[in-house]
Amino acid sequence: MRSDVTIMLVDNGSVKPEATLQLRRLAESLGNNCEQKVFPVSLRHANRINSDFLNGKPASTLVPFLSERLKAGFNQFILIPLFFTESGALTSFVPEQLELLERQFGKIDLTVTDVIYPLPEGDNRLVNILFDHVLQQIRNDTSVKHNIVLVDHGSPSQKVSAVRQHVAAALQSKFNDVVIEQAVMERREGEQYDFNGPLLDQWLEQKATHGELSAIVVLMFFLPGSHAGDGGDIENICHGIKQQHPDFNIYITPLVAENAGLIDILLCRVLAASSLLN
Repeated sequence: MRSDVTIMLVDNGSVKPEATLQLRRLAESLGNNCEQKVFPVSLRHANRINSDFLNGKPASTLVPFLSERLKAGFNQFILIPLFFTESGALTSFVPEQLELLERQFGKIDLTVTDVIYPLPEGDNRLVNILFDHVLQQIRNDTSVKHNIVLVDHGSPSQKVSAVRQHVAAALQSKFNDVVIEQAVMERREGEQYDFNGPLLDQWLEQKATHGELSAIVVLMFFLPGSHAGDGGDIENICHGIKQQHPDFNIYITPLVAENAGLIDILLCRVLAASSLLN
């Protein structure tokens, strides 16, 4: 790998300190595997975090980070998106910001790698990560096999939701006697958005009300944020349901970034991008 290439592991960004800290740990691990520095960079939001909560080091966001590197004489970049699919953040925000920077610095050589689950093929390694997370919970309580729900953020875009649907189908194929259902944390009102499925709290309430004993909430989230992780909405929703239905046990799987298998996917993205560089 050439030392003059700046490799960035990029997430959308969060105001939660743990999201940036986890991104840093992931970037460090990836860097150790590809034997080159990998910079943790958020597109937005993370620069609002007080550096006191980040071991005294402010979070990096895309535009200031690129500006600093360009001023230092670096002009070749690899952006590895910590995104399941090509959301508007990648298809609109990044190109728009790059165009603005090029007005100031001239042509910038930026290679954006594949997302984590590029359709139509997807990436079975992500499915294996989620499968492993589900199996961990089933070993603890076999009754949860009857109520497993794959949860992501939710989107008004069918293209974005198609990734969750594809992952759910692939995950389903790994089980003989388990049904993988789907829910979201956010969705718009109206039948035209029914492709999202129900909200998580609605799904859990329905299962508990019908006398089910337990459920697994499978997190399709990389990092902690407003929804996932300690103190997030998912944890709070599950706690609230549990209070109303004490006999209903809810198990939440780990975040995707907590599984070592994610590094294999990210390393593959780095190697593929580096092979295209001049």
